[in-house]
Formats: sequence, C-alpha cells, structure tokens
Amino acid sequence: MSRRRIGFWYRFAAVLCKPPLVVLFKRDWRGMENIPADGGFIAAVNHNSHLDPFLYAHFQYNTGRVPRFLAKHGLFKKGFVGAFMRGTGQIPVYRESTNALSAFRAAIDAVQRGECVTFYPEGTLTRDPDLWPMTGKTGVARVALETKCPVIPIGQWGATDVLAPYAKKPHFFPRKTHHVLAGPPVDLSRYYDQEITPELLKEATETIMAAITSLVAQLRGEKAPQKRFDPREARLQQRRKTLADSGSSIQNQAETSTEESK
Repeated sequence: MSRRRIGFWYRFAAVLCKPPLVVLFKRDWRGMENIPADGGFIAAVNHNSHLDPFLYAHFQYNTGRVPRFLAKHGLFKKGFVGAFMRGTGQIPVYRESTNALSAFRAAIDAVQRGECVTFYPEGTLTRDPDLWPMTGKTGVARVALETKCPVIPIGQWGATDVLAPYAKKPHFFPRKTHHVLAGPPVDLSRYYDQEITPELLKEATETIMAAITSLVAQLRGEKAPQKRFDPREARLQQRRKTLADSGSSIQNQAETSTEESK
C-alpha cells in the first residue's frame, strides 16, 4: 500500500484518536526515513503497555504507511471495534485452532500486495521484570523468509509511564513522552534459500529481536541484559521450584510424624 492509499476507516480512526494522543503525549519520533515509501514490508515492534499499539499506530500513520496488525479474532466480532478491524483490513489470529495458520497466510498475501504488516514478535506484553523485549515467536521470521521483504525493527518506550503492563489505572499527568526509533532493515539474507526449519526460524527471530532490543536500549539510554527473558523457561523454573518446595514440605511432615511416633 503506497503512502497515498490510506482509506476511509483509517482516516476516520485518525480523526477520533489523534487529537487526544497529541494532547496527552509529547513525541520523540525518529527513523521515519527507514520506513519504505512503497512496497510490502514488515514492521517488528516491541510491546510493553496496552497503550503502545495506539501510540505506535499514530507514528506509523504519520509516515503515510498504515499498518495491518495481527489481532485476536474475538476483536473482529465486537460492534464498532469489529467494524473498524474489518474495515482497516486487520488480520485475525485464531490461536490453538485449525485456523491458526490462516493469519500467516493472510500476512504473506498482504506483504506481497505491497502492504505494511506489523508484528509484535513477543506475542504479548513483555514479562521481563525490567520491561526489556523478551524472546520472540517465530511467525515474523516465517513471513519474512517466505516473502524476502524488508523487516523494519522498531523500538518504542514511554507508554509504561502512563500505563504499566497489566495495570488498570493510567496516569496521564504530568504529560509523558512517547519515544519511537525505527531502524534500517534487518539483514536476513543469510537465511534466504535455505530449508525453513525450526532452528533456522529461531535464529532469524533472534536476529530480529536483537535489532529491536538495540533500538530500545538507545531510547532508554541503558544497556540491555545479555540474556533475553524467556517466559517458557521462567514457567519451568517456577514449576521446578514449586515441586521442590512441595517435596521439602512432604519430607518435613514425614520427619515430624516419625519423631512424634517415637
């Protein structure tokens, strides 16, 4: 989709959403020159607040290349929200169903038609305790390798100052700044024309996540952790700890019963 073809629904959403976003947030937006003027591409963005999709969409809209998000299919059924999602051509994701792959096929088709498709590679709000980008899911790499399209890494920061992850009450004042930094395309050429295996997808995904994390580090003015937070690994460690604690508790109870029976 070229810079000129934005469409009614996106323009209507801009009329509704841009004024409050302009009032509530200051903007530090950099790297717009890295957004392709024409042709299909993927935008890969970090996710640390329920607000940041709106803020990122504002940035992307102002580049003239409107994004198509992958979103939960339930949103497409809800009144005005559903009408907007369908009208703007967002892509429904059916998790844990026979339709789960349809989102990736739709993303590939959209890129090949010359549109911008936005991925949150983490798949959800970051669980990293310090809000750094965590490990990514491989869908973004699969679409990138299938299409060989540019992948533009985008780091954003500042939405958490208003609405922290999983918080329910926003704090708009004093006025906060939303920072965005779009980088040059990630070089994935070394993965082209190879058999697409789980290992290859994992490596390509990590390359994309490393580019995003580097941009977030620049925005934060901090050094990112050497090891990326992995929620699956964290869950396994928690389960092991729970089992170990349970085992210790059972052993202590047994020892207590033995002492009492003497």
